[in-house]
Order: sequence, then structure tokens, then C-alpha cells
Amino acid sequence: MATPVEMQTENERELVLARRLAAPTQALYRCWTDPELIPKWFAPAPFTTEVLEMDLRPGGTQKLVMRDAEGNPYPTAGVYLEVVPNRKLSFTDAFTAGWKPSEKPFMAAEITFEDLGNGETLYVARARHWSVEDTQAHIQMGFHEGWGICAAQLEALAQTL
Repeated sequence: MATPVEMQTENERELVLARRLAAPTQALYRCWTDPELIPKWFAPAPFTTEVLEMDLRPGGTQKLVMRDAEGNPYPTAGVYLEVVPNRKLSFTDAFTAGWKPSEKPFMAAEITFEDLGNGETLYVARARHWSVEDTQAHIQMGFHEGWGICAAQLEALAQTL
């Protein structure tokens, strides 16, 4: 069950969540890259997620809308920086389609999947922020708790694939 793994941050602008997940890397990667699966795990309940756009390639755009229990929207958009099947996804909200700078960049994320054998994966999610203030804001938004819940939801879904 989404076992926490100790992992150091690179600096004060990075947040990291590392988990040993009882699911194969291919299934976890699929959950991250299949627009039909993302709504099933991406936000902690009672939040919901809708995938508006997903062009899975470096420079391709991603647009999602999360909604809270009252239906308030929390849109997020960005571009993929790196896509390595079953190993790594990197994306940022610093750019929009066509590499146009966004109005207010918040972070770049790196998600890695390391096959540990026996159907287990070391899952590491790094959120790298433009400022210490953005890092602190992300902590206040519930990064550790929220991303931890999502990792458990991700693991549960991947186990069914």
C-alpha cells in the first residue's frame, strides 16, 4: 500500500513524494498517460478531474480541470518537456501551446517510475517551483497529503489493469 520512501529534495524550491507502489511500472505509466484513466485517480476525493487536452510528446499540451465538491474549477495547463515510456514524464505550466510563456509559472514536475521487480515500482514525484514562496504555497495547499492520497489512488487503479 503506497509505502513512503525517504528521499531528499535538491533545494528549498523542490517538493518530493516517493512511494514504493505494489503495481507494475507499465500500469502506473498508463494511468498517467491514458486520458480515460486520469479522472479515476488524479485528484483526492471529493475532487474530480476532467482531461480537456493531452498531447503526450515533448512540446505537447496538457489541459486539466479539477473541481472541488462544490464544483469550483481549478484549471491547470502546460506542456510536456520529456516523455520516456514507462520511465519518466516531465511537464511544466511555464509554457502553453507553441512554447508560449504562461502568465504565471508555478512549477515543473518530474514523475519517475523505477521497476523494482515482483510487480513493484519506485514512484517519485518531484515538484520544482520558481520561488520559495511558490513552494511554501504548494505546501499550504496540501502537497504532501494530497499527492500522497493520489499516489495511493494511482496504485489501487494500476493494480486493476
